[in-house]
Amino acid sequence: MATAAAVATARANQVIAQSSEARHGRRHITMSLIQQRRLLCRTPPERQRTSAIGCSELPAVRRGPLRGNPKPVSATFDRRAVLVRPGGNNGLFEVFRRRHLLALIVKKEVGIRYRGSALGWLWSYVKPLVQFVVFFVALGVFLQLNKSISFYPIYMLSGITIVTFFNEAMSNGTRSLVDNAALIKKIYLPREMFPIASMLVAAVNTIPQIVVIVAIAFFFGWAPTLAQIAAILVALILVALLSAGLGMLFGAINVTFRDAQSFVEIIVMCAIWASPVMYKWEMVAHVLPDWAFVVYRLNPITAAVELFHYGLWAPLSPTEDNALPQLWLYAGFGIVTSLVVLAVGQVVFRRLEGRFAQDL
Repeated sequence: MATAAAVATARANQVIAQSSEARHGRRHITMSLIQQRRLLCRTPPERQRTSAIGCSELPAVRRGPLRGNPKPVSATFDRRAVLVRPGGNNGLFEVFRRRHLLALIVKKEVGIRYRGSALGWLWSYVKPLVQFVVFFVALGVFLQLNKSISFYPIYMLSGITIVTFFNEAMSNGTRSLVDNAALIKKIYLPREMFPIASMLVAAVNTIPQIVVIVAIAFFFGWAPTLAQIAAILVALILVALLSAGLGMLFGAINVTFRDAQSFVEIIVMCAIWASPVMYKWEMVAHVLPDWAFVVYRLNPITAAVELFHYGLWAPLSPTEDNALPQLWLYAGFGIVTSLVVLAVGQVVFRRLEGRFAQDL
């Protein structure tokens, strides 16, 4: 009997040992599969093709202690997944494909402008009102410019608004890459996003000024036609395209040569005088020869300013309501010029983009 009991005990111990070895063996095999999958998925695609086990062929194993046979679950790897080269950039298309990120940058920049301000957005409406009062009293009453140009404060304020949009968008776009150098060197994102965001921020800041001008113009009997409202929209689109292109062009150059920023300041200073903001276009036509006046009208800012005058000042029916000759034709030339500048700015930006990290 003792011998039979000893034999039974020995057999039971042998079964327990074999069961333990089997469990340890399965765990070792499972961990080996997991390690192979991790190693394989980190290898380049060309090495994966020569491997014996494909990345998507390895079964995924449930976590936790093993109880019995491990149950593989469906693999999470997609054979049709396309590997994208890090840092690939499709230019402006990539910017608008990631428009959610663009919106976050615009929201951040707008928030920074009014951070810590008690009035906040109200300042965007107060400043145009103060400008109108100053122009009306100092220029219209004291200098009596209302006698030469009817509703002179609205005439001047509408021209200054569109030129300010251009100046702010181009100036901020030129500085945008240098101002965001820390972010550019840390993570990858389309670099064109910063000049485009600067243009959109300037557009957001321009909207309250247009609202104030329209409110004042309503008080004086503003009654625009559909063509005049369309002129305002065309002027905004023209300036947006032009300032975005120049912002990318000078922004890329400014990363390596900081003189570009000083050159842009000169352009900003001359922009308000190179277009009929403070004066009427007839004064230029009487002085310049015909060919020079054609060059003057080919300036996209001149077309944008006159479109704003046509949409905001002309509906008041002033006595001097003479639109720029062939206004819509030169507005079309301005749109084409802006698109060419945008394309040139994109090309130059792409060629200089590889130096941004080291020059910043």
